[in-house]
Amino acid sequence: MAATIKSDATTAIVPSTNRWAQLIIGIVCMVLIANLQYGWTLFVTPMSQKHGWELAAIQVAFSVFIALETWFTPITGWIADRLGPHKGPRLVVAMGGILVAIGWVINSYAQTLSMLYLGAVISGVGGGGVYSVCVGNAVKWFADRRGLAVGLTAAGYGAGAALTVIPMRMVIGSSGYEAAFFWFGLIQGGGVFLLGWFLRGPLAGEARVAASSARVVQSSRSFRPAEMLATPTFWLLYLMFVLISASGLMATAQLALIAKNYGISNEVLFLGASTLTVALIVDNVMNGVARPFFGWVSDKIGREPTMAIAFGGGGIAYWLLGSLGTNPWLFVLFAGFIFFTWGEIFSLFPSTCTDTFGPKFATVNTSLLYTAKGTSALLVPLANVLKDATGGWQAVFVVTAIANFVVVALALFVLRPLRARQQAAGNASMGAQKVGAG
Repeated sequence: MAATIKSDATTAIVPSTNRWAQLIIGIVCMVLIANLQYGWTLFVTPMSQKHGWELAAIQVAFSVFIALETWFTPITGWIADRLGPHKGPRLVVAMGGILVAIGWVINSYAQTLSMLYLGAVISGVGGGGVYSVCVGNAVKWFADRRGLAVGLTAAGYGAGAALTVIPMRMVIGSSGYEAAFFWFGLIQGGGVFLLGWFLRGPLAGEARVAASSARVVQSSRSFRPAEMLATPTFWLLYLMFVLISASGLMATAQLALIAKNYGISNEVLFLGASTLTVALIVDNVMNGVARPFFGWVSDKIGREPTMAIAFGGGGIAYWLLGSLGTNPWLFVLFAGFIFFTWGEIFSLFPSTCTDTFGPKFATVNTSLLYTAKGTSALLVPLANVLKDATGGWQAVFVVTAIANFVVVALALFVLRPLRARQQAAGNASMGAQKVGAG
């Protein structure tokens, strides 16, 4: 079937595309790049033991990956938008798959920290290209279910690593971390490359229009990237994203070290599985579930109230893990709660951004906001510094809890009225333009 788009002068026939198929392809691509971030913690100790590298030096590679994976997304997003809905998504994602494979193969052969950092650069650029296009496609195709769609897409990235935690640990244990980098890199990167050729964005008028809602107000105009960067609303969103992202990335990068310091890492917990293995599986699942769940909730009750619920719960979760996490079962429970109340930033913030600044330039606009994750990655090593200075993880968890509560206050009492004023001003401007044109 084809969609018919009418205007005063012409009637154009637009070939229809199953938007759910596009969403599923994007989700699978995100699953295939999830290990770039969420599987990293499994490689840190083996690399340190083999080469004698300091843990902090190895974690620089993680920060480099996160920085490039986020800061490069505005460029890949701009390329995808510039090349158009047919060529852009396909070429950017396919190339991203190639870079992901190359990056992890380099990691497998790295004999120096410099070579490890090079692998992080290449895989970061590739992963960022895949991420920017898949999220951009989701917010464009699903204006009527934006929170849910981007949440499902981001869930692939958050939960995808859960599928390979056990196989990856088995390969590392039997054949070494180098083999895991090599084979998982080739398989995952190759899968992304093949799937990328089936992606495309919606043509003008093809995407479903969102129904009006008092709880989820969407902009009546699309802001160009430069216009968006000139608004205080964007920079407030950026600050909030940095504060929440930094706390979650600390948990992502340091979880294995925290469990080891607590003396529970290898304690058998369930069906022969260690505390760390169970925690990693639960965390990845909860991280993934959070994204569509809170995205769906935000479609119903609004973005800012959902942020308050999620981030308030996150603050409590950090405090509980720091206070009671030395018990293996409580460690798994509270770490899972942290990931459940953190993962939704990757559905709530892109949805809020597109609601506020419009869909036309959504791929590059959401990518610009996503660079906040790269900025927050620079703060991750500070967790080790604070832990060493205080002699334990308690102070780290107190700081992250406070950061979450600060963002709750910003969402309810600063962001909400600021977005309302911007929306009112935008509607008035659009109304004036229509009157002038009439």
